[in-house]
Amino acid sequence: MKKSVTAYIWVVAGLILLAVSLYLIRTTPDPQGVMRTLPYVCIGLGTGMFGGGMGELIGRRAAKNSPAVAKQMEINKNDERNVAIANRAKAKAYDMMVFVFGALMLALALMETELTVVLLLVFAYLFTIGYGAYYRLKYDREM
Repeated sequence: MKKSVTAYIWVVAGLILLAVSLYLIRTTPDPQGVMRTLPYVCIGLGTGMFGGGMGELIGRRAAKNSPAVAKQMEINKNDERNVAIANRAKAKAYDMMVFVFGALMLALALMETELTVVLLLVFAYLFTIGYGAYYRLKYDREM
């Protein structure tokens, strides 16, 4: 499947999710349980999908109209220096995330937030740390 077709699918799926969420908000008079948040989750997902698809379509159209700019963008995207900068920025963000989420978990626990919320955050935190440790060991063996 071509990339532009995929972008159109993302745009249409985003619009459908937005329409479903607006319908749910308008037609559910007294939402209970999951129905209190589902429409708003659909709004977030729908706008993200729509924006990503439209960004892809607009970028492709701009690249098609100017081949020189498209070639320069491709060179910049694959440039070793830019890749190294992006990887270094991700590493710094990961390092900061470890401390921020640790402090957030501690704050939530001290505020006596519901145990389910704290445990979900702890499991997500430990999964991320485990994922980072796994790839650290994998790359240490390779290099």
